[in-house]
Amino acid sequence: MFEGNSALGFCMVLAIVLLSTKFLGLVFRKLGLPQVLGYIIAGIIVGPAIFGDFCGFSLIGFEGKDYWCFLQLPEENALSIFSKIGVLFLMFSTGLETNIKELKSAGLAATLIACAGVGVPMALGILISLPFSEIGLGTANVYNCVFIGAILTATSVAITVSVLKELGKINTKLGTTIVSAAIIDDVIGIVVLSIVTGIAKAGDASDLTGFDWFKAQWWGTVILIIAFFVVAIGLGFGISKLFRWLEKKWPNTHRLPVFSIVVCFAYAWAAEEIFGVADITGAFLAGIILSTAHRSSEYTDKKVEVNTYTMFAPVFFANIGITSISFSEGISGWLFLFAALAVLLGLIGKIVGCGAVAKCFKYSWRESAIAGVGMMARGEVALIVTGKAIESGLPGEFMLMTVLLILVSSILTPILLKVLYGKDKSGDKPEEAPPAVVENPVE
Repeated sequence: MFEGNSALGFCMVLAIVLLSTKFLGLVFRKLGLPQVLGYIIAGIIVGPAIFGDFCGFSLIGFEGKDYWCFLQLPEENALSIFSKIGVLFLMFSTGLETNIKELKSAGLAATLIACAGVGVPMALGILISLPFSEIGLGTANVYNCVFIGAILTATSVAITVSVLKELGKINTKLGTTIVSAAIIDDVIGIVVLSIVTGIAKAGDASDLTGFDWFKAQWWGTVILIIAFFVVAIGLGFGISKLFRWLEKKWPNTHRLPVFSIVVCFAYAWAAEEIFGVADITGAFLAGIILSTAHRSSEYTDKKVEVNTYTMFAPVFFANIGITSISFSEGISGWLFLFAALAVLLGLIGKIVGCGAVAKCFKYSWRESAIAGVGMMARGEVALIVTGKAIESGLPGEFMLMTVLLILVSSILTPILLKVLYGKDKSGDKPEEAPPAVVENPVE
């Protein structure tokens, strides 16, 4: 429909993607579901998954299976580059919104709940993957099994925060614990993903020498991952002081967001290319470091969000539907069965793991159940983790599992929280504790 190598043609592709994602995002928002699901459905509709596979064309002008040739560069096309910027901005913004002081004051309960929220779903995900060798899992593809476990660890707190605010429970002791645990959960999950992807990329080193040989060893990968965090955090102290000085010299100027984005991209590049750590980890850590310069981080976050949620984030989520989902070969019965079991165990893992730890800290059975349900919602972080896992070797059709997980958890979490809080007869009054996270406008 549009000239493949035309800049204006690509602008029209962006126009169609942005219009479709905004429209379906609003529809899903009206239905009480995360807008990201609408973005993915928009990508499926305008991409080759429907029209391309069955009709030989798509609404954004790609022809059949050659849709990825649009504005072809050596390794990635223009749409995937916009998508990469989008995911880096999303993780950077998440880091900027992370309050280090709140995490420090979260206490042992929130930390252990978060650890259980990562460990139990990951273990269940690995175990359920072992019998499914027919779809690229099993003992012969153990890294894919670990990727499935890593995907199930992700938590999205936005839905839980909105429900807790509606019920007037956001500032209670339990509400603050849930929100803090969800943030710590994502931090641990991203670190786990970085370790898994790094080790998975460590391959045959027989033809390699020097630093490349070192990176190809599993133990070398572990050393590089540790080195990345040491170097990144060490530099972070200097960067934080620099931004505080810049904040005093040029308060609320466009220099601060520009310099912040430079740090984000530099950390992402160094993480992936030098240390073998996931690029999203670098962007996330850059955001956390800059969040310590409080005023400039808030100003930067507002400016970054304009670009992120206006263009780059919708393109990222739409690109998932465009590139990762196809109906031409049908949905394997084994894949559908596995996706259903993974969703079920992903939800149970959060409820049982987080709820059990909450019970150990002398919360009531009802409060423990609320803690577990509050941690089971999934959102954009699960999509980001899945996308990174697919880049590292996981078959693309497993994106179906993540989409179903987000859909089911987004529907059940508000319902179950309202039912459980409906049984609250104690008249629990809010305590003076600020919420530990800012609600993500994507959801």
